[in-house]
Amino acid sequence: MIKELDKDFSSLNEYIGQLKPSKIFILVDENTHDHCLPILLPNLETDIPFEIIEIEAGEENKNLATATQLWEIFAEMGGDRKSLLINLGGGVVSDMGGFVASTYKRGFKFINIPTTLLAMCDASIGGKTGIDHQYLKNIIGTFALPEHIFLYPKFLETLKFEELRSGFAEMLKHGLIADADHWTKLSSLDQISAEGLAPFIHRSMEIKNEVVTKDFKEENVRKILNFGHTIGHAVESLFLQKGNLIPHGEAVALGMICETHLAFLAGLIDVEQSSSIISTIQKFFPYIDISEFENEEILKLMVNDKKNEGGNINFSLINGYGTCLFDQKLQPNQIKLALDFYKKLNKP
Repeated sequence: MIKELDKDFSSLNEYIGQLKPSKIFILVDENTHDHCLPILLPNLETDIPFEIIEIEAGEENKNLATATQLWEIFAEMGGDRKSLLINLGGGVVSDMGGFVASTYKRGFKFINIPTTLLAMCDASIGGKTGIDHQYLKNIIGTFALPEHIFLYPKFLETLKFEELRSGFAEMLKHGLIADADHWTKLSSLDQISAEGLAPFIHRSMEIKNEVVTKDFKEENVRKILNFGHTIGHAVESLFLQKGNLIPHGEAVALGMICETHLAFLAGLIDVEQSSSIISTIQKFFPYIDISEFENEEILKLMVNDKKNEGGNINFSLINGYGTCLFDQKLQPNQIKLALDFYKKLNKP
């Protein structure tokens, strides 16, 4: 399902030639329209008519209004169940494109060509599609697998440093939950760069794909991929609500620090492991000031997380390097202690 594209994109052209879709839609945002589409189009060899659809970049546009616009465009342009959607973009394009393709006329085929590190290692893999609603992350969505994921690492050269760092958080997470060696190699890097990360991207993609293959509908082991996301998503949602967006990976890094401390409070790891993991994350990621948010505000959003059942907050917590437990239920006072721990990290 995951294929690395060569210089002339021959594997993509071969796939389209075999599929023979009735129509091709190419979904981009402003950034990938300018930086990635000029690389794709000269290499796209097909007589099948295609339409380029551009959406505004940014998490704040991953909503029902944008989805509605895309469904209307599909209808106006004669989209049918034999159409093909090519998602050329980062996490927002992958999530949004997969969602609209899997719901329009009960679904038509789509492929992902991820252009950011975050999309390559996370959003493009696993078949989770979704949009945000009322500041709740990915609260509306489907499980729908792309037909293929085509990897073109050279797209990373078009990214700003902050976008690279955002995707790096998910790579660190993969190591912590499933592969201690991967964690060790990544944490020993001196800096984050496209060239430095390239050798490790495929392993991160493999880890996520291996977990998803075992549990596509997230009924058990796939939940470990949510490490760092229970608190991270809540904080990200609060910033989104206030119109002050933070990169997804930075929110996940914050979440991993808090949830690593939770794992320590729960007796799953010792203080030495906890301190080592937290200091490694701090080495790569800036401190995010969340002092304006009350702990109760964060807890309230966490209760709405999709993983929860019966009003309980379920965590996925590491119990060592490269191993993780899911459905861990903690007391509200423990969660508040973890949030207070993070809030004090930046104080002398």
